[in-house]
Amino acid sequence: MIIAIDIGGTNIKFSYASPDGILGAVESMPTDAYLGADNMYKRIENLIGLADMSKVTGIAISSAGQIDSDKGRVIFATDSIPGYTGFEIKKRLEEKFKVKVTVENDVNCAALGELWKGHLSSESFLALTLGTGIGGAIVEDGKIYHGSGYSTAEFGHLALVYKGLECTCGHRGCYERYASAKALNEQISDKLGDMDTKLFFEACRQGNEAYLRVLDQWVDYVSEGLKSLVHTFNPNLILIGGGVSAQGDYLADKIKESLKGKVMPSFMKDLDIKMMTLGNDANLLGAVYHFNHQ
Repeated sequence: MIIAIDIGGTNIKFSYASPDGILGAVESMPTDAYLGADNMYKRIENLIGLADMSKVTGIAISSAGQIDSDKGRVIFATDSIPGYTGFEIKKRLEEKFKVKVTVENDVNCAALGELWKGHLSSESFLALTLGTGIGGAIVEDGKIYHGSGYSTAEFGHLALVYKGLECTCGHRGCYERYASAKALNEQISDKLGDMDTKLFFEACRQGNEAYLRVLDQWVDYVSEGLKSLVHTFNPNLILIGGGVSAQGDYLADKIKESLKGKVMPSFMKDLDIKMMTLGNDANLLGAVYHFNHQ
């Protein structure tokens, strides 16, 4: 039995898993990130301590932040989890529980989960999660491309608008300030007033023109960033995750149609855009997959 944990800025998800990727019940608790990394770690340690460790073969962790997946160490994390940069998750948990521990970035885990259990047509693809920001992953021949320092695929910080909106990274005009799920909510609020995103998409599907104008503007931002990625990587598959993935083919087709008018035809010939299908389980499954291959 493997303990699978997903550490996010808002929630920590926890499940038991078999090595072949069968998850038990998934439990969740607030991260309370504002209390800092040490407090968060202690809660995870207490959570693991409830398990019968005689039956546990290891701990597989998916985590927010830039992760050195060999050392299981946080290279960099924003202040959304104070004190998390430099945190030695793998080392501390292995010393405490005497079992194998693996740690990988959460978006990389989502991509690996989809690769393993999402019935994909390709083992090489780009993945983006549209949430508070935009995370990214590059999968080549079934393996994560980590770059020279485990910090690749920060797609959310592509430059989209010159001297545009200020970003949490300290610069302006970043992709995630315009094309993340948070950005969509801000654009909805600005144009239509506060509302649930699910209701917004329902109105769009019913053909409400005012709502469609907001959606089409956001989709234009999404495809504008994808244009740079497509011309750089020439992928045959792009996976999009986050809460908006619940919109399925409706949203995927809109993004693909918008992108079609922005990239050279040769790049669109074999390109497919799909939504992730595993929801919140993707990160946990990807963590287990990574555990199995470390």
